[in-house]
Amino acid sequence: MRLRRRTSLIGGFSGLMAVFLLAPLPAFAQTGEAANAGATDPSAPSLRELQEQIRTLSSDVRAMKAEVDDARAEAAELRQELQSASSQLRALKGQSAQTATPAPVVAGGSQNAAAGNPGAPGSLNDRVSNVEEDQQLLHSEVDTLAQTKVESGSKYRVRLSGMALFTAFSTRGNFDNYDVPTYAEPGETGEPNATLGATFRQSIIGLDVYGPEIAGAETHADIRADFFGGFPNAPEGITTGIMRLRTAGVHFDWLDTSVVVGQYDPIISPLSPTSLVSVGYPALSSAGNLWVWTPEAYIEHRFSLGDNAKFIVEGGVMDSLSGQPPMTPPYRDAQPGEQTGQPAYATHVAWSNVSETAPFSLGFGGYYAPQNWDFGRKVTSYAATADWRIPLGPRFGLSGEFFHGRALGGLGAAQGQSVVVTGYVDYPSALVSGINSTGGWAQLKFMPTQRLEFNGAFGEDFSVPPGLGYVPTTSYIANLTAPLGRNESAFVNTIYHLKSNLMLSTEYRRLRTTELQPGVSTGNVVSLGAAALF
Repeated sequence: MRLRRRTSLIGGFSGLMAVFLLAPLPAFAQTGEAANAGATDPSAPSLRELQEQIRTLSSDVRAMKAEVDDARAEAAELRQELQSASSQLRALKGQSAQTATPAPVVAGGSQNAAAGNPGAPGSLNDRVSNVEEDQQLLHSEVDTLAQTKVESGSKYRVRLSGMALFTAFSTRGNFDNYDVPTYAEPGETGEPNATLGATFRQSIIGLDVYGPEIAGAETHADIRADFFGGFPNAPEGITTGIMRLRTAGVHFDWLDTSVVVGQYDPIISPLSPTSLVSVGYPALSSAGNLWVWTPEAYIEHRFSLGDNAKFIVEGGVMDSLSGQPPMTPPYRDAQPGEQTGQPAYATHVAWSNVSETAPFSLGFGGYYAPQNWDFGRKVTSYAATADWRIPLGPRFGLSGEFFHGRALGGLGAAQGQSVVVTGYVDYPSALVSGINSTGGWAQLKFMPTQRLEFNGAFGEDFSVPPGLGYVPTTSYIANLTAPLGRNESAFVNTIYHLKSNLMLSTEYRRLRTTELQPGVSTGNVVSLGAAALF
């Protein structure tokens, strides 16, 4: 806008100067005629002098026209650079206020200066000088954008994000995993009952890529990884966690519809409790929280109900996982659900109020996946779920989930186990039965200020083979790799936002695991966390 105005002013100015300079020519001609007619005024200029003046003026006009043409060409180049910078600024909108606003400020400043003295024509040199000034400012803004943009192999914008997370833990009892425990285990004779340690392996690295518009849909992709994938076999291995893929995906977002292909939380279980010290596994894993990040593809449609209310319908397919660890790493064997040649089917509906001050949602989900355990042994995996997030005034909130189903080890129920087997699963005579699971969790959040929050949560997973209850049956539990029965976990924590990107947390957690045999195991964990977001 500014360039078009400036170019038109220069063009108009040059045209006005040309008319002004050429207008005296008829008068000069008349003066010459009077001289030829024998006028006796001695002060009248001669024809030769008038012709010399005309040549001088014509030369000045040509020089001025050349300068105007140069200014127009320079303005055209500047316009192209401004258009390029404007497209980059639009792509960076929302990433940084510092890189999103400079262009309007520069343009506004020039417009205000022009508006302050609209009648002053100025000289051509002044106008050209202004163009050069604006061009220098433009180059400065482009350099700023180049410094803030992550270099990419494509032309699309890439954003780096993540969290450097330090956690320290002190435990009393025995657990499956000491820095992020999910269930308690019986202690061994002579085994220490207390531990103290620290780790950075829950730190997260993420990338977001913002792609082109396709068929009216905004596209973007993301990937998240951490260092929770185990430990290398080396003396320093305990402090050098192996990188692990967490989530990744591609999104196509229209106004009311989204198509997602990625690895995320199951669409039937979209929530998790709040914890800064339990990130490698979401809080209350194996204690009522179905969380396993699963490859899936689904469509989401949002129906507006007025104001901020929406009715959301999701449906799609998921990789049919059974919770079995890889048998021959690094090679992949097909899991029983994948051996059916069918995916798992999932759907979720929710009523949601997207208000920032009082978010509310109530959802229900369904899941179905056939499993093939060879030799004609079929197991049906299914689940019915509910989830809620309810504001209780301006400072309190209640959230949680509930599920019931069978053979859900692939989603995180029953400590990752879907079935029990009477013997070895490779024996055709061994019977296979799906494990029934019922569980859920609830959390109460209190935020006295925007920087401080307190959370208290409880979760439970009750998983047993069909018809067993708590009656120990050795033949049924022969192939179990983790305790089966009732696993309970509760925690209270506080999270303080020191700055927008700095957080501190303390948490106390208690676990109680009741096995079909031999009995009950308990443990306590106190954790400290400090995170820096980037």
